[in-house]
Amino acid sequence: MAHVLVIQRNAHLAGDIRLEQVNGRDGPVAKAQLTAISNVRWGSGDAREEEATAILWTLWGAQAENAANFLGKGSHVNVVGRVRNHTYEKDGQTVYGLTFTCEEIDYLDTKARTAERRSRHEFVDEMNAAERAQGIKPRS
Repeated sequence: MAHVLVIQRNAHLAGDIRLEQVNGRDGPVAKAQLTAISNVRWGSGDAREEEATAILWTLWGAQAENAANFLGKGSHVNVVGRVRNHTYEKDGQTVYGLTFTCEEIDYLDTKARTAERRSRHEFVDEMNAAERAQGIKPRS
């Protein structure tokens, strides 16, 4: 089956990466999913428009583990991958979908920016834990 190449440039992650272990042909393998959002702007002046595109990417193996270790919400990336038609039948209805598999991912943030993002994220986690301990609904 042929694959279509997809390139998503200058995207940022909409949330944290979801990492899990799944059974592969040769045993357990890491699978990660991330949502990358990129914006396209066209026109000028009052006619300037912007469109956001969000793609749910799947990463596998070491690439998935590395992304989970080094990327988080707000990280800037370039992603190159492939898209496949994922159409199936469910309860007599045809369900149409697309799946996006990452082949290459470039981390665009500097080490300083990554460290700043992580410390900010850890601070929010600490605040949420303190609020939960006081019976306050944590912020997202």
